[in-house]
Amino acid sequence: MTPQEMEARIVRYGDLRPCKTAFIDAHTPGSNQKENFTIIGGGVSESADQHVHISLKHGFNIGAAGQPPKCRNSLHDHNTAEVFFVLSGRWRFFWGRWGTAGEVVLEEGDIINIPTGIFRGFENIGTDYGMIMAILGGDDAGGGVKWAPQVIEEAKSHGLILAETGKLYDTKKGEALPEGVKPMPVLGPEELAKRAELTTADVLPNHVARYWDLVALSDRTPAKVIGADGILRDRPGFEVHFITRGSAGSDARRHDRPAVLMPVKGHWRVDWDGGSATLAKGDTMSVPQGLAYRLTPSMSGDAALYHVLGTDDPAGPTRKS
Repeated sequence: MTPQEMEARIVRYGDLRPCKTAFIDAHTPGSNQKENFTIIGGGVSESADQHVHISLKHGFNIGAAGQPPKCRNSLHDHNTAEVFFVLSGRWRFFWGRWGTAGEVVLEEGDIINIPTGIFRGFENIGTDYGMIMAILGGDDAGGGVKWAPQVIEEAKSHGLILAETGKLYDTKKGEALPEGVKPMPVLGPEELAKRAELTTADVLPNHVARYWDLVALSDRTPAKVIGADGILRDRPGFEVHFITRGSAGSDARRHDRPAVLMPVKGHWRVDWDGGSATLAKGDTMSVPQGLAYRLTPSMSGDAALYHVLGTDDPAGPTRKS
C-alpha cells in the first residue's frame, strides 16, 4: 500500500472538522459551545451538518467531543458500548436519571467504559479547551441516542425539535417537522425504570482505568484494557489495548480486520511494506486488515497509544464477564 493510500486512512488532529449542531442540546445554555467529531463510521449525530472523515466499516465507530471549560454534554444513553479516553483537559463524567447517581473525574489518558442502560453526561472542568475520544460499539453505533426526558423538553424551549426519524429541526431557522412526522417520543415510566442508578463505587472498579496504572501494566507487553480477559472485563464488540514505548516490540503486527491506532502521548512511526507515517497525539489511523505493520516511538520521552480492534462479539449491552 502506498503512502498516499495510507494517508487517506489517517485523520490528523489539525484536520478534524467539528459540528456544532450535532445533537438536540446544541442551543441549550451550558451545552451550546460543544463540538462533535465523527472520525470513523457513521456516528450518532442527529445533524446533516456532521462531517464523516472515514466511512469504512470497522465494527465500531470512532468519534470525539471538544468542549471549552464549563461546557457539558447532556444526559443520554446508547444501546451499545460507549468508551471514552481523555486526550486533553480534565473531565467530569456523571450518570443517573438526573445525573446525580454517581460521578468520576478523569485526567489525560484515563479511560472509561460507561455501562449501557444508564443516562450519562460529561463536562469539561478544566481551564482550557479539552478533547475526549470516543469508541462506540457497532457499525450503526447502536441505532442512535436516547435522551433523558428533561433534555428534550429543555431543547424544545430553545428551538430544537428531534423527529421520530432521529433528525433535528431548528424552529429558529423556520424549520418544522414534515407532515406526517412526529416528534421523538419522550421515554415513559416503564422505559425510565429500566435505567440503572449505579453509584460511583459500582462504576469505578469495573469501568475506569487510569493512565499511569496502564503505563505500569504495559511496561513489557501491551495491556488489554477492554476485552473478555481485559483490565475492564467486557465484550462490547471490540477490544482496546494500551501500548507504550516499553511494550511496542519490534515484531510486525497483522490483523484479520481493520485496526485503529490512537496516540495519547508522544509520536509514533508506523512502518509497512511500501511506506511509513508518523502519528502524533490526537491523530487517528485505520490500518487495513491483513497489512503487516510495525509501531515505533519516533522521539524520546513518554509515548503511549490506544489500539482498537473489532471482535466477533455482538455490539450489544456491555457486561462484566
